[in-house]
Amino acid sequence: MEDIIKLIDENLEYKSHEIGAEKIKIKVQSRREEVECPFCGKESRKVHSVYKRKFQELPIAGKKVEIEIENRKYFCKNGACENKTFAETFECLPYNGRRSKRLTEEIIERSKNMSSVSASREIGKTLADVGKSTICELLKKR
Repeated sequence: MEDIIKLIDENLEYKSHEIGAEKIKIKVQSRREEVECPFCGKESRKVHSVYKRKFQELPIAGKKVEIEIENRKYFCKNGACENKTFAETFECLPYNGRRSKRLTEEIIERSKNMSSVSASREIGKTLADVGKSTICELLKKR
């Protein structure tokens, strides 16, 4: 499982998982000790807080995948920076995203030639839990 997590994002470290009838839940945490402030570029090690963040990933062995990250928020050490805190980001996830970039691309690809209602129903069976309005928004952004 550790190797699979590193394929998703090499900055993630595997903690545990649960395999249910329809879904695999995987818990991970960041491997980084130092994170760059996205606003000013200054490195920081000082953790402000930790919160849990969940996102969906492409299925494994026909089961939907939900990943829970222990996401850290940091203090910016640059006194001139407008932002005093920032959350670490990951390559596999868009900012505030609930689906991996790979999963989002797959949802868009499968939804192109059908209605959002049909796409939501079909994608929900095998790929991920996604509503028709989300599919519409994803296709509009394209």
